[in-house]
Amino acid sequence: MADGNSRRKGSTATIRVGCAVLFCAFSFLWLYYFQADLLALLQHVLSNGQTHYHRVGGAVLITLLLLLLAQLVYLLVRLRHRTHALCYLPSMLVLAMMSDVNPSFVSHQTFGPWLWLVPLILIVWLGVVWLARQLMPFGNEKQASGIFSRQMWCNSLIMSLMMIGVASFSNTNAVFHFRMHAETALLEKNFDEALRVGNESLETDVSLTMLRAFALFQKGELGEHLFEYPIEGKGKDLLPLQDSEAHLLMLPADSLWKALGARPAHPMKYNEYLRAMRALQGDSLYAYTLADYELCSLLIDRKLDAFAKLLPEFFAINDALPRHYREALTVYNHQGKYPITVYHNTVMDEDWKNLQQLKKEYPLASERKLKTLNKYEGTYWYYYFYGR
Repeated sequence: MADGNSRRKGSTATIRVGCAVLFCAFSFLWLYYFQADLLALLQHVLSNGQTHYHRVGGAVLITLLLLLLAQLVYLLVRLRHRTHALCYLPSMLVLAMMSDVNPSFVSHQTFGPWLWLVPLILIVWLGVVWLARQLMPFGNEKQASGIFSRQMWCNSLIMSLMMIGVASFSNTNAVFHFRMHAETALLEKNFDEALRVGNESLETDVSLTMLRAFALFQKGELGEHLFEYPIEGKGKDLLPLQDSEAHLLMLPADSLWKALGARPAHPMKYNEYLRAMRALQGDSLYAYTLADYELCSLLIDRKLDAFAKLLPEFFAINDALPRHYREALTVYNHQGKYPITVYHNTVMDEDWKNLQQLKKEYPLASERKLKTLNKYEGTYWYYYFYGR
């Protein structure tokens, strides 16, 4: 009898420890690697920006609290053997709710479908727990109960299904994750990290384009590298002003205005703000602050005539120009009309001829676009002809 009790206790302990290890590993990795930036937004909203989320500390604390919740559930339902993993469902449910953060939560702070989904899931779970409790006496307690036993495999399967459920209910929108990570990096003034996140993806949105432009501006590289990233929106969307569709969710707007020189005194449109800043700063200071914003916004809108007219006010027309400005002038100078600003570079003119040759070699638009992407990705030329 004593041997049977020892075996039963050993079996329960092995399964409990195994499930706890699986849960802690999943929860920490999920929170640390995939949800940290969304949780930073969640904490920012709930604390009205008074506190900041710590990536490591937050992952550890939340994991321990959810593990404690699972242990309390175990004390209530006493599920052992093959179905012990069901004790972790409430913890997994909380994890899923915390991971379902989206932009609308910032303005509305509502729980959305979770208001009816949580009660429904818990009712079904209670029914399954009741059934599992009824079947527990019929289990074969002499069955192997080690870490590689059938009982442990059953619990591992249940844990895996719940992990898939957490991922299914969470916000897995890649662009939103890129955007939140970029805002977190900008909060820490880590401009390189803000530019690194999502830099190999062709997906973007208006706000992510704005954040990347600001990071490049801080590095003095707006005219050099902006079109190496996919562009979404119009030129006016480079700043979060009245007529822009771009928005900040976590990064304080004042930190942006401070870097640019002054905050808008009242709701302003993009061009109105630029005119006011130029009048306030004078041409010499404006050249070092917002001139690149104005020039790049014209390039995004493909207004090459206005760009060519404005450029000489701030830059000498030579090979020291930022790369995208030289590329834009090359397009402008080959448009077949009398140019306001003349610029020629032997290497760039040769590249332009090669680009025109692609049009002749590949008359099919989709094939020509692919060939141009392979050879001219990251240039203003590719954006000008094929960008959105």
